[in-house]
Amino acid sequence: MIERANPFGDLGDFTPAPAKPKADHAVIDHVAEAHGFPSRQPAKKPVPEASTTPQPTSARVTEKPQLPSRRRITGRSEQVNIKTTFAAKKRLMEISVERDMPLGEILEQALDALEKSWVKAA
Repeated sequence: MIERANPFGDLGDFTPAPAKPKADHAVIDHVAEAHGFPSRQPAKKPVPEASTTPQPTSARVTEKPQLPSRRRITGRSEQVNIKTTFAAKKRLMEISVERDMPLGEILEQALDALEKSWVKAA
């Protein structure tokens, strides 16, 4: 029978690898600039002097107009994931848009109508 090596055995002959020399960042920056690699560091801003004149700003970023949110606070916090056909999903979404109702409310009304139809059938 072959005896397995003990993983917690003598580690006396183990020595850590020698430390790697530190890279010279000036050389790295020079090589990167020579080969056209852009820096990921943010551009350094000049330190403003103690003058009171405002510095001109670069191109201003225009904000996107906000679209109205369709989210509503309804008290519904449970999620139901179901598989359905594309046609059924399309019908559900069309009803939601047509009646301007959240999907949870449509589900609740559909369940109520189904239960009422079962009571009438019985």
